[in-house]
Amino acid sequence: MAIIKSVRGFTPIIGDDTYLADNAAIIGDVEIGTGCSIWFGTVLRGDVNSIRIGNGVNIQDGTVLHTLYQKSTIEIGNDVSVGHNVTIHGAKICDGALIGMGSVVLDHVVVGEGAIIAAGSVVLSNTIVEPGSIYAGVPAKFVKKVDPAQSQEINQRIAKNYHMYASWYKEDTSE
Repeated sequence: MAIIKSVRGFTPIIGDDTYLADNAAIIGDVEIGTGCSIWFGTVLRGDVNSIRIGNGVNIQDGTVLHTLYQKSTIEIGNDVSVGHNVTIHGAKICDGALIGMGSVVLDHVVVGEGAIIAAGSVVLSNTIVEPGSIYAGVPAKFVKKVDPAQSQEINQRIAKNYHMYASWYKEDTSE
């Protein structure tokens, strides 16, 4: 069973049809929408400020979400995919965005709708990633615009796949 912990008077709110892996940790001022999946070893640490996650979001294994005390929050829109071992610290991720595996997204970053952050990228504080663009590298820089229909198809497919994967874990395995 996932670790769900209240702190400073805040208790996490988990939406319907949301899968929490057994060792995911959801702490403090965290709100998760419906149809989400929070995977193994993930930490959503809303102890110092708020974390808001929309509907249909998947946050994959080993990811850490945290903020700065009284200075930054996390806001993740709908149908966002956050890859394995990502760190998001006090950023806004808009609807349909994809954050690639091993990326670091720092305080006050805004990742626009349908944008893609390539695996292993480091998005420095205060960066504005334009909607429908691909950023890559260390530090992450603009690479190119992506076709909006193609971006939506890729990001929607990943989000739907993770919803399906989560259903495998929700099935009754008792005999």
